[in-house]
Amino acid sequence: MQHVKGTGYSMEMEFDVKVTTGVLYDYLLFHTYTSFSGMIGTLVGAALIMAFVSTGYVVYLIAGVVLIAYLPGALLLRAMQQIQNTPAFRRPLHYRMTDEGVSVSQGENEEQQSWDSCVKAVSTGRSIILYTSRSTASIFPKKDLGDRKEALIQMISTHMPPKKVRIRF
Repeated sequence: MQHVKGTGYSMEMEFDVKVTTGVLYDYLLFHTYTSFSGMIGTLVGAALIMAFVSTGYVVYLIAGVVLIAYLPGALLLRAMQQIQNTPAFRRPLHYRMTDEGVSVSQGENEEQQSWDSCVKAVSTGRSIILYTSRSTASIFPKKDLGDRKEALIQMISTHMPPKKVRIRF
């Protein structure tokens, strides 16, 4: 929903999202592999595989493959456990975006976040992610947004500084 309030242009939208194992796994992969430790782990794993190629020592190959393959598997297990053990993920989350900020509710519980306190906004192949701190985020699965995806991107881009928004279509 978009409407004009007073003399200025005002935007407001509401939608529901369901966080599934796949959606959470996509977020965890993005969050991990764009962090310093995730990049270092991948680089060390690749270096070990290259060491195997040049030396022929199988131990380098095994260590490199373990380093590269372990993390995605561990993240998948973590996503599965979080979905299973977190009551908030069992039902859809309702989001309301206004000029003041973002509110998320489920049942009687509601939390609000001002746009100024949002850290960054990014996109993955499956989701648009609005970080509310360095390690917490609201995840908006593109499949749940449907034709509201562009309106959401416009809302975020309007209320956050361009340097904090890294959303690709």
